[in-house]
Amino acid sequence: MCDVGRHNESNRVAWIERTLERIPAGWSLLDAGAGEGQFQKFCSHLRYTSQDFAQYDGSGDGRGLQTQRWDQRKLDIVSDITAIPREDDSFDAVMCTEVFEHIPDPLAALGEFSRLLRPGGYLVLTAPFCSLSHFTPYHFATGFSRYWYRTHLPARGFEILELEENGNFFEYIGQELRRVNGVANRYAMAGLSELDQKAIGKVLEILHRFSEADTGSAELLHFGCHVLARKTAA
Repeated sequence: MCDVGRHNESNRVAWIERTLERIPAGWSLLDAGAGEGQFQKFCSHLRYTSQDFAQYDGSGDGRGLQTQRWDQRKLDIVSDITAIPREDDSFDAVMCTEVFEHIPDPLAALGEFSRLLRPGGYLVLTAPFCSLSHFTPYHFATGFSRYWYRTHLPARGFEILELEENGNFFEYIGQELRRVNGVANRYAMAGLSELDQKAIGKVLEILHRFSEADTGSAELLHFGCHVLARKTAA
């Protein structure tokens, strides 16, 4: 079966699970911008604290991609992500997944993570390299490149231990091709014909073949970056 373009979330979730397993048992972890806390299930060995600004309700302003439902009743901290009410060096690890594009000032958030992390603590980050409008009106950037992390993490006292690019050009195009029918129905008031669907299916097969042979197209386009960093000693 041709499954090109279907791996964005599954790749990311698998990486987050593996990375959280690397954090020593008993360490304290802040899940910043936790949303519904979907990754708390991977943190049973950690002292987990969730934070979010808790203003998104699932429908937002009705534009772009929305979740329709969003339950944040179990948050530990409700605050702005750039001003979290905890003391300096409060956590052994901070995780922030798929949140930077929803922050007006992501550099201020990085600075706050540096403040909250003790020296030697881990920072676990994921964010899109390219994304459609979603969770609007709380969508302020379409994505972040490897160079963004390589520039701004060291400047704020972090050593990058791992930087992984999720997917490649062909996978990303495949993902968006799979959206065409839904987008056409919503914005062009017409869906794909049977012939259209066969044509897209053929293109997906071609993209799958190219993805299997890929030698580095992620430098052009990919789903997003997965980053593990460590706060250097003060």
